[in-house]
Amino acid sequence: MNGERVRIAKGLGGPVRIEALPENALRDSERKMIQNIRDITGYPQEAPMHPFFLTLARSPDIFSAFTRLGIEAMATSALGKRERELVILRTGWLCDAPYQWGEHVSSGRDAGLTDQEIERIKLGSQADGWSAPDRALLKAVEEMQADRTIHDATWVELAKHFDERQLIELPILSGHYNMTAMLQNALRFPPNRDMDGNFLPGMEWDDNGPVA
Repeated sequence: MNGERVRIAKGLGGPVRIEALPENALRDSERKMIQNIRDITGYPQEAPMHPFFLTLARSPDIFSAFTRLGIEAMATSALGKRERELVILRTGWLCDAPYQWGEHVSSGRDAGLTDQEIERIKLGSQADGWSAPDRALLKAVEEMQADRTIHDATWVELAKHFDERQLIELPILSGHYNMTAMLQNALRFPPNRDMDGNFLPGMEWDDNGPVA
């Protein structure tokens, strides 16, 4: 492994730390919330329930609050779907979150991001080829990750392209997925076998985490 793979493997190595609940242990309210997310994201109806949500349901009140915020961020956000996925993917990349990255590569494609743009997200706002609004969004995510704020120059640029509601929702969206990345990494969720998007080329995963 190279240095980057060693670092990722050290943080995410080992089996999943908390087992998911069986589907028949869910309450009706939890089933309804999970179904809402499946509907919003286009998750295949015939697929098993997502293990992340089945695990989070072990803390019912947190599950409810977390899921409601996720639904609002995805379904009613003033930011466009493509812009949301741009923010989520850059957040996931900076958080070293292979599970989140893999989930949202597919969502990003559905939202209109090209494979070239998805690869460019790894390089961030300094990469060539971004439009001014895209570059401002990426720069804002990078500054929030590094400094926990958006700098004045970036805010001025954002305000040229986005309205006040969108500007309020931007840090909420990135912050929500920052929290999600930490939770998924801490519980050691490996990328699903059928996920798109290679977080680190050449790194494979088994049931015990990343392998060389």
